[in-house]
Amino acid sequence: MEKQKDNRHWKVKLHEIIYEADTPNGKLFDIILIFAIIASIILVMLESVESFDKEYHNFLNISEWIITILFTIEYLARIISIKKPSTYIFSFYGVIDLLATIPKYLSLIFVGTHALIALRALRLLRVFRILKLTRYLGASKTLAESLKASRIKIAVFLFVVVLLTIILGTIMYLIEGPKNGFTSIPYSMYWAIVTLTTVGYGDISPHTPMGQFIASIVMILGYGIIAIPTGIVTSEMAKTDKKVHTNTQHCKNCGADMHLDNAAYCNKCGLKL
Repeated sequence: MEKQKDNRHWKVKLHEIIYEADTPNGKLFDIILIFAIIASIILVMLESVESFDKEYHNFLNISEWIITILFTIEYLARIISIKKPSTYIFSFYGVIDLLATIPKYLSLIFVGTHALIALRALRLLRVFRILKLTRYLGASKTLAESLKASRIKIAVFLFVVVLLTIILGTIMYLIEGPKNGFTSIPYSMYWAIVTLTTVGYGDISPHTPMGQFIASIVMILGYGIIAIPTGIVTSEMAKTDKKVHTNTQHCKNCGADMHLDNAAYCNKCGLKL
């Protein structure tokens, strides 16, 4: 009985350290993990430089093995410390963690899997999970709610932009024609998109005075179009309560997070936190 109690105790402590960031140990764990992720991404980038990899291949290989083993231990610890391991294993971040870890092991079994090193860059996505510090939770939830509330307005706006692109592309095709590079309506639509977004690759441009006049209007119109989605989301954010009181408590049963401050029970499964 005492042994079972001790087992539960260290699993609870391990769960708090790995999944939460409210405790000093949890914050320290996240900071170490951030540095490990950054180091791993740097190693992936350096390994892609042929001259550097040729000279320091052994160093890069050993360093990557060390980081891979550390991430493997962390992956197993996450499985052990949660009551229902499947909730983590099949979650978004669980799949990312697995995909970012297995390429190095596959290189030992299969030949020609060196290209899979790009999957290790997926570790960078884990930073979004690690940065669950209290100061960011309210802002992230406010942004998410604002985007959700303005999705219909943004969809209508994008629909109008698509219609405008079709109209402008057709007009420029009729005015400029194939002799000036506007070989088809779809290609002319590509020009309209590039011009509206103020990217301006320059691979296709109008040559007639009328075409240049229309292009000038499209360029000016582009600045206004870029500002509209920002205004829509900002307006919704102003309506949303900016003080969303959430914390980093993570349910060890179902894996849910983003609980309200002072919440005693999980908002998903009802287990006591």
